[in-house]
Amino acid sequence: MNQTALLARRVLRRARASWIVTVAAAAVATPWVVRNGVGELASIETTSTGAAVADAIDAGLESDLAQLASNTTGATPGRHLGFDTSVYPGDRTMRRWKEAGAPYEWVGYYLPAPCHRDASWSGKRETLTDMGWGLAVVYVGQQTWDRTPKPSSKAAERAVRAGKRCDANFVSGPRGVTEGADAIARTAAEGFAKGTIVYLDIERMERMPQAMRDYYRQWTRQLLADGRYVPGVYVHAHNADAVYDDLVAEFRAAGVAAEPPMWVASGRGFTRDAAPTDVGHQFAGVWQGVLDIVEHHGGVSLPIDVNVAAVPSPSDQYALTD
Repeated sequence: MNQTALLARRVLRRARASWIVTVAAAAVATPWVVRNGVGELASIETTSTGAAVADAIDAGLESDLAQLASNTTGATPGRHLGFDTSVYPGDRTMRRWKEAGAPYEWVGYYLPAPCHRDASWSGKRETLTDMGWGLAVVYVGQQTWDRTPKPSSKAAERAVRAGKRCDANFVSGPRGVTEGADAIARTAAEGFAKGTIVYLDIERMERMPQAMRDYYRQWTRQLLADGRYVPGVYVHAHNADAVYDDLVAEFRAAGVAAEPPMWVASGRGFTRDAAPTDVGHQFAGVWQGVLDIVEHHGGVSLPIDVNVAAVPSPSDQYALTD
């Protein structure tokens, strides 16, 4: 997989075929990210010029896209396995897994965040990409823990006095603004390029209170207003439709026609040769389907969650506008 840093340039749209293509310039083989009318992504590695791809789209020739896909490095388009684990496994483990041919192309990259205080991933971006790993940047914000948040309550005041950064009573719109700015600053501090997708972790909720909707909408709005990074979400399938609809509304209000990047979690029906949309949501670009297993590669064991993505590096630059 080519690891040359990408510079997202534009999105080419055709209303008739509903195709969206993100064109990225690279020094050698160039990854093209193709989105069809139902939101499914396919990653295409090709040495073709941007003009050739643009001509193919403008002509509406889906067969040309299929031909481009045949020029890949061997990975199945739209089915790129990745894993995530809370604490950085260490350089030796990541290198051994890559060299041993572990079936994973990318890994979750956890930023220090209110509900993920560990900073072990910090400073590892270049190390990992040099090894050949794709990345999915994760920011674990506030969670409800199936409680009804009361941001102005005495419990919230006690949490503040106790120095807590993660508490159900912190879930609110204003907190979303603050932590959106924090996510931007931390992503920039890690050296991620403009256009990198940052996934806000939203854990499963049986019932989603309005305060949580306010929180993630304001978090999304903050990233869109800043313009450096693209807001995405990690969300359970149980809440995915509601969150997707809210994010689409935020993107459209910001004048952004692109789809919000969605990472959907559900263990139901997952297989390692599945496509992300097989989770049952056509907007899913990543599907997390296996939790808390231990795998052994290159003589090293590691506890992981297993995911499949539509592209080999789920946070790679994403063009929001033409």
